[in-house]
Amino acid sequence: MGWVVLLALVVLAGALPILAERRRNPITETQRRTAPGGFADLTGGLTHYRWFGPEGGPVMVLVHGVSSSAYVWEGLVPRLIAKGARVLVYDLYGRGLSDRPATAQTRSFFVRQLRELLQDQGVEDGFTLIGYSMGGAIATVFAAEEAERIDKLILIAPAGLIQRRAPFVDFCRRVPYLGDWLFGLFGGIALRRGLDPDAPSTVPTIAARQAAETRTQGYLRSVLSSQRYFLAEPLADDLAEVRRMQVPTLAIWGTADRVIPLRAMGELARANREARQAEVAGAGHGLVHSHPEEVNRAIQTFLREIDGPPI
Repeated sequence: MGWVVLLALVVLAGALPILAERRRNPITETQRRTAPGGFADLTGGLTHYRWFGPEGGPVMVLVHGVSSSAYVWEGLVPRLIAKGARVLVYDLYGRGLSDRPATAQTRSFFVRQLRELLQDQGVEDGFTLIGYSMGGAIATVFAAEEAERIDKLILIAPAGLIQRRAPFVDFCRRVPYLGDWLFGLFGGIALRRGLDPDAPSTVPTIAARQAAETRTQGYLRSVLSSQRYFLAEPLADDLAEVRRMQVPTLAIWGTADRVIPLRAMGELARANREARQAEVAGAGHGLVHSHPEEVNRAIQTFLREIDGPPI
């Protein structure tokens, strides 16, 4: 009888993350039907995207990070389009309104999504690719593989060199099965505890939006998969390849970033000594939305250095 009870407890415990996931909010057709922008039907599923700025302007493609979606760009995009840029943002798989395929989130997984979206949207070669946090790592590997398509590469607090993880997240990514079980039950709580609703931001209610994302189906699985696969890969070789292919590169860092510490600048310089680098004083890891004016200033300075002043 004792073995029966023990077996029942084991089965129940194993089912808890599944039950918790079913209680989370699905992405509904109503949400997608009323969402701004459009949806590209790609190999991995639907990808939500939005275009901003004047048609015919120089194209910039923006890639967000591991635990957010395209809303993190809302402070920076108006500043980019004010300078005449045509900007494309999109939600990575597992985030925002994009699909949540249950597959390993490796470098090829993310590169394929970006490559297919560019093809779907008819983006021609010669665009500027901008990546933030994990998006910086995605932008780097894409540029290393398809350098001939990229006019300029801009990395904002890029992952792939030095990254500090919360102990709970680090344990879950390193320990299969048990880590999946723990993250499926407590990952949302852990991620929400790391949010600061009082932190300065140009994106309204960003902490509430990030918290809401942790309560959607497929999100926690996606974040853990990204941490376990893609974010476990070092990118020094890819940065070196970007240099070899002579892609003009800018990296922007927050001096108070506790996720991607400032000493990552030195790692990037060793991999690509031709890259330009800029610091945003006092900015943490959320610099793309907390300090968009300073980030944009660094971007515009870089563009002028590469292209020269407008005629």
